[in-house]
Amino acid sequence: MARLGILHETRYSYARPVGFGAHRLLIRPRDSHAIRISEASLQTSLPGETRWTYDAAGNCVCWFTPQGQADSLTIISRLVIDRFPAPLTSLHVDDPHTVSPIVYAREDRAVLNPFIVPATEDEDRVLLRWLRGQMERPDEPAVDFLLRMNRTIHDQFDYVPREEVGVQTPAETIAQGSGTCRDFAWLMVEALRRLGYAAVFATGYIHSPGATVRGAGATHAWCEVFLPDLGWTEFDPTNGLAESPDLIRVAATRTPGEARPVSGTIIGEPGEAHLSVRVEVRLLDALEAAA
Repeated sequence: MARLGILHETRYSYARPVGFGAHRLLIRPRDSHAIRISEASLQTSLPGETRWTYDAAGNCVCWFTPQGQADSLTIISRLVIDRFPAPLTSLHVDDPHTVSPIVYAREDRAVLNPFIVPATEDEDRVLLRWLRGQMERPDEPAVDFLLRMNRTIHDQFDYVPREEVGVQTPAETIAQGSGTCRDFAWLMVEALRRLGYAAVFATGYIHSPGATVRGAGATHAWCEVFLPDLGWTEFDPTNGLAESPDLIRVAATRTPGEARPVSGTIIGEPGEAHLSVRVEVRLLDALEAAA
């Protein structure tokens, strides 16, 4: 078990004061066998009503409606969590269906269908051609194939941080040969769906104990795949990680657009607007954990 402290600060600033509508905050993990929340606090620069719910995918959502007008809005989430990892290398898979092509039980497939159908077009077959280049023998174990694809994206594409909102299409990432964590995650999700895998776009935080970890200092994104016997399994193509204890999942969605950590509306003409995000994830020592 590792105890981690997480700070997630989002700040909007505007040239002129504006009013605010409801804001959707996707910033808190859900308690599970892998993550237990020990402490949680939410601080905002404006007063307002908060309401906690679960969305259709089971993600924990806070609805916050700021009161009054202001030329800035700051939202700060602080968490202390216990992370219980389950390394992929320690798992023994007996199910014969965990070979390519993947086969899901009828009951599972009824639930998984929305996550098997691709959400993007591939009119020029750019993704399909790239995907064909990743295929080796037809009976390759699914875990071996997924680990290989995860490593290929890590090795083949250049990581280039990007502050602009939005995600590249898989074809754009392939054509440019570069992207950020959300682009690599989306490429892997949509590629696997075309092979019949159920895959989701996962977002959250990453603990960065070393300088080699990419995507630290901001929210992070990766791919999760449903496998018989294993369930939802994490693959981070940005760093070539699988089921890593350094990944802290906040949400999993069908598309990246549903996974924005903070989204909402403003009322009025803000003029020039700026967004800044700061994320810190650190390992707490015994004294801090006991405090």
